[in-house]
Amino acid sequence: MNIALLGILIASLLIQLFLAAGFVFRLQRWRTPLNEDASCPQAVVVLCLRGGDPFLAKCIDGLLSQNYPCFHIQFMLDHLDDPALPILKKSLENVPVDRYQIHFLESPLETCSLKCSCLVQAIEGLPGSVEVLALLDADTIPHSNWLRELTTALSSERVGAATGNRWYLPTHSSRGALVRYVWNAAAVVQMYWYEIAWGGTLAIKLESIRRAGILDRWRLAYGEDTMVRKALSEIGEKVAFVPSLMMINREDCTLTSFRNWVKRQLLSARLYHPFWLWVVGHAIFSAALIICILLSSIAIAIQGDFIGAGVLLLSLFVYQLCLTSMLPWIERAVCTIAQSRGEEIDWPSKPSWLKLLWIAWLTQWTYTWALLSCLFMKRFNWRGIEYEVDGPWSIRMMGYHPFRSERTEPDSAPRSI
Repeated sequence: MNIALLGILIASLLIQLFLAAGFVFRLQRWRTPLNEDASCPQAVVVLCLRGGDPFLAKCIDGLLSQNYPCFHIQFMLDHLDDPALPILKKSLENVPVDRYQIHFLESPLETCSLKCSCLVQAIEGLPGSVEVLALLDADTIPHSNWLRELTTALSSERVGAATGNRWYLPTHSSRGALVRYVWNAAAVVQMYWYEIAWGGTLAIKLESIRRAGILDRWRLAYGEDTMVRKALSEIGEKVAFVPSLMMINREDCTLTSFRNWVKRQLLSARLYHPFWLWVVGHAIFSAALIICILLSSIAIAIQGDFIGAGVLLLSLFVYQLCLTSMLPWIERAVCTIAQSRGEEIDWPSKPSWLKLLWIAWLTQWTYTWALLSCLFMKRFNWRGIEYEVDGPWSIRMMGYHPFRSERTEPDSAPRSI
């Protein structure tokens, strides 16, 4: 029994090391020739807003500084009184009006999320000359080549969408921020191997949207990004991961807001991810393996075999230490990319190894609890709006109201619509 548990533990560690190594290897090969101006397709960037995100002004500044010859920006808000509007107007004071448009959601659909409603309205109003739709969240701060890197990845006929991913380097090493940091480090590896698109940095060919019927799916959907892989695979196209678009996020969060946020991330995977059962199986297996080792060590100690119990516990500690050691390995590759853009990548207050080990354990159980909760999740709150979920294409908005300050909604996660 003990030897079998140790063998499973070693096998699990080797598999996770292999997956992390493959991801790091891809990150290290991030440099690629970018499209010249003449090869850049006409693009529109859509930023959906609900609430005044802490990095919104920087996000807008990044959009306005794009080194791209032919693009337009559409800001989509769901209400005239949204707190994002004053921030938006201040950032656009000296910007020529022909570079952007501000739209308000005219008729929120009750069959999908507000973000999907905004995207449907934005796309329906696009001129036929637009070839690429680019999306980002308000917590993404795009660098000058952000859009060019996205559209360069779309050059292949087999690629219908291009995406990046996020990496958290919060300004405060709070418990919630560190749990999200550890969880996301594991999540980005899975997202890479599962080819999951991330809506915070995502570009899709308009022709692919039409051929795959993505617009009709968005009219009935909870989220806009996770479904993209399956929709494109049905027309023989794929989602390309762009390693140079690992975007640094410095927002803080509480442990409560992380729980709510991660449940929504998992809900999106449950509804639209073709490998959802693999995600569930991996989480349950990981938690069960740890529990089995702990219970076995206790049983062995009760029988008087303290050396055997110590070996099991030491093996579990080494296992956790090795998994935690992957964090700086992946982060070093991500930070190399960020530094090439001139970004500061140092932690303001870098957590100690002991703290990270404890946080890794907390993350494991917080994630497991969130995943089990997500399995039975029928309602969720996103930016103050309640939704009911009966299936992937059966989403119902329970009632619309303008965004209220987060001070009255302390558990809402910092995220665009």
